[in-house]
Amino acid sequence: MKTQSNRRSFIRNSALTGCTLLVAGKLSAFTFPEDEIPNPKELNYCGYKCPKDCQFLEASVKNDTELKKKAYETWKIKEHYNIDFDAKTSVCFGCKNNDKPAGVVLSNCTVRSCAIDKNINSCIQCKNLKTCDKDLWTRFPDFHQSVIKMQTVYFEAKS
Repeated sequence: MKTQSNRRSFIRNSALTGCTLLVAGKLSAFTFPEDEIPNPKELNYCGYKCPKDCQFLEASVKNDTELKKKAYETWKIKEHYNIDFDAKTSVCFGCKNNDKPAGVVLSNCTVRSCAIDKNINSCIQCKNLKTCDKDLWTRFPDFHQSVIKMQTVYFEAKS
């Protein structure tokens, strides 16, 4: 039996903890409630939904070099992409914000570039999600499984 959830409460709470989980490398703990029908337009390309209080977004909006450095280190960008810190390219305004520069993370996100190439709003719309071996999925296999579950709910609701 599916439980009723308060959508606003879920989004607020999961967003606040979600970014922390992503930043800490624990994206695997992210889940989407099965009684919610995911909307690909409201999700990032990978299926994640960034919180409004994201540390990297705040640093980018304020153009604060020290905050950018902190986010850069927290997100382990040097380790993931082997790219040294540069305040000009260390920005993130969200992966679907086409009015702002992409920055180092988005420029190197293979999931984002694939979704853009396929002209889809989110990976939950991709028929190849289950077998996809993009870096994000191999680094966070439990998150990949959560997104696959979201996809199942999405496709069941469409049928």
